[in-house]
Amino acid sequence: MSTIFDPQQLHEVVKGAIGPPVDEVIEKLIRDLGERYPGHVRDPGRWVLNNAGGAMGAMLVLHASITEYVIIFGTPIGTEGHTGRFSSDDYFYILDGEQRAFAPGALEPEVYRPGDLHHLPKGRAKAYRIPERCWALEYARGNIPGMLPFGLADAFSSTLDVRSVWDTLKVYTGAATRELMQGKI
Repeated sequence: MSTIFDPQQLHEVVKGAIGPPVDEVIEKLIRDLGERYPGHVRDPGRWVLNNAGGAMGAMLVLHASITEYVIIFGTPIGTEGHTGRFSSDDYFYILDGEQRAFAPGALEPEVYRPGDLHHLPKGRAKAYRIPERCWALEYARGNIPGMLPFGLADAFSSTLDVRSVWDTLKVYTGAATRELMQGKI
């Protein structure tokens, strides 16, 4: 499997960006990632709503391919749901706010704050909650097309938000095609 991004380097970039107001953090993060990974971080365009696993947030797609994606994900009002269970590793780097999670059998929550990494290994699932707000850089590595059904299922089963499905597929296929044309998968 061909990959471009390194989880440890992403964590370093995140740690170097946090501190200012979240809008400035996001601008710096996009700029720094573009410098560190030239040609592989796209102009994010606009935010897209995302309903998955019962939770609702917004995402800004910075990179997408067959084997990886890098997005900024979050909500300013809180949400909770299922993480999904994937054949991909998922790295959730907290930029602002707080995320809580638990795995089956846990009697206390895991708590993640700015600068923390919540790693969800492939094949594992948890419940998660954003109590008030949380913004994160999310990096997934593995079978990215296999994650799409989870990311779109709520739109078909509850929200009927065809616009968000269209926007998600348009952004993902455009970014993945761009990577394929560069010889990257």
